[in-house]
Amino acid sequence: METNRRDFIKKTGVAAAGLVLGGMSVSAKSYKRILGSNERIQVALVGLGRRMPAYVGPISKLSNNVELSYLCDVMPSQLDNAAGIFSSKIDYKPKLEADIRKVLADKKVDAIFNATPDHWHTPGSVMAMQAGKHVYVEKPCSHNMFENEMIVAAQKKYDRVVQMGNQQRSSDHTIEVINAIHNGAIGKAYKAVAFYTNKRGRVPNQKTVAVPGGLNWELFQGPAPRREYTEETWNYNWHWYGWDYGTAEAGNNGTHEIDVARWALQVGFPNRVDVDAAKGQFLDDGWEMYDTMEATFKFDDNKTIKWDGRSRNGYDTYGAERGTIIYGSEGSVFVDRGTYRIYDRKGELIKDLKSASNESGTALGGGGDTTNQHVVNFFETIRGKEKLMAPIDDASVSMAMVHYCNVAYRINSGYDIDSKNGKMLNDKAMELWSRSYEKGWEPTI
Repeated sequence: METNRRDFIKKTGVAAAGLVLGGMSVSAKSYKRILGSNERIQVALVGLGRRMPAYVGPISKLSNNVELSYLCDVMPSQLDNAAGIFSSKIDYKPKLEADIRKVLADKKVDAIFNATPDHWHTPGSVMAMQAGKHVYVEKPCSHNMFENEMIVAAQKKYDRVVQMGNQQRSSDHTIEVINAIHNGAIGKAYKAVAFYTNKRGRVPNQKTVAVPGGLNWELFQGPAPRREYTEETWNYNWHWYGWDYGTAEAGNNGTHEIDVARWALQVGFPNRVDVDAAKGQFLDDGWEMYDTMEATFKFDDNKTIKWDGRSRNGYDTYGAERGTIIYGSEGSVFVDRGTYRIYDRKGELIKDLKSASNESGTALGGGGDTTNQHVVNFFETIRGKEKLMAPIDDASVSMAMVHYCNVAYRINSGYDIDSKNGKMLNDKAMELWSRSYEKGWEPTI
C-alpha cells in the first residue's frame, strides 16, 4: 500500500486548487481532505537551527499539499522553538523527535529536509535514501570529497530525488541572465569572480565545559570523531572551530556564488586550484581556520573562476555583499540575489534589471521567495511534474570546488586536478580526500 502511494505521488500531479471549489467556500481542513492523502507528500524537517524559518512558508503553504510529519533536532529548545513557529501556520502538530534514525524508520515519511550541520549532510542524506526517502539537502552537500562522490552514488543506487539547497538555481532573474550569457549576450564568457563579504565578529575561544542542558552531544557529533564539548560549539560556531563539523566560509556561503560562476561559464571540474588564505581578523579569538580567502580555479578552454571570500572585513569591493561578475569577449555581467546588470565591452550599461526577489543576502538563516521556488521545485519533481533545478550530480561539482580550495589551504599548496574525474593530483591533497569517522558511523552505500 505504501509503495502504491509513493508511486501515485510521483506519477500524479496536484491540481492548482484554491479555497473556493465549485463555487463553494471550504475550510482548510476540508480542502486537504478533498485533495486526498494519496497526493500529499509527508516531509520531515531535520535540523532546526537558523535555516529552519526558511522552510516554514513552502511547507505550510496549503497549495503545496505537503504534511509536516516530524520536526527533528538534537537540542530540545530548538524543537520547542520550531513547534511554536509552525503552530501558527498549520492546524496540526508534527511529531517532535531528537533522533534522525527514528524519523527515517517511519515508512510514511516520503522526504526529508536535511538542514543539520555540515558533517551530517552526506551521512544523513545517504541514510535517508537507504530508507526510501527523497532528500532536500542544504549546502554544502558534503563535508569532503569522499562524501561528495558518495552522495551522488547513493542517489543513483536508490533512485531518489535529491536537490541541494543552492537556491539561486531557482531564481528567475538569475536563470534569465545566465541564459542570456549562454546565448552570447557578452560574447564568449571566459572568467567569473564569485565574492562574499561579511562583518562577522569575534568568536569565543574554545574551552571544555559541561554539555548544555538537553543537548544530545552524542547525536550532534554523529559521524565525527568523539571529543569533549567546548563552549559555544553547537550554536553556529561549529562552522569555525576546526574541521570536525564545518567547511569554513567557502562551504558555508561560497558554495552559492561559486555555483553561479560555474553555471555561467558552463564548466565542470577545474584542472588547477591555487589559494591565498589566512586568518586576518581577531587574531587571538577562537576562529580556527581562514577568514579571508582568494582562490583561483583554472579550467579547460582557458576559463577561470576566482573566489573572493571575506568573512570578517566588510570593505565594499564590489558594491554588494555577495554576487558574481562574469566577463566575456564582448561585455560583462553582474548578478546577485536581487538584480543583474549587463554591460558592453566598453563598460556601458546595456540592461539593469531589479527583480522582485526578497531572498536574504548575508543575514543568518536567510530564506525568501527564491528558497520557496527551490523547495516547490523539489516537491514537483517528486510528483513527476518538473525536473530538479539543482540535481545532486551537478551540484556536487560546484561543491567539489569548495573542497579543492579548502584542501589547498590546509596543505598550503595549490595543485592540479584531473578535470575528467575530479581527482586531486597531489599526494598530500589526497590524504584529505576523506576524513576519520567515529566507529559504527561510517557512511556506506
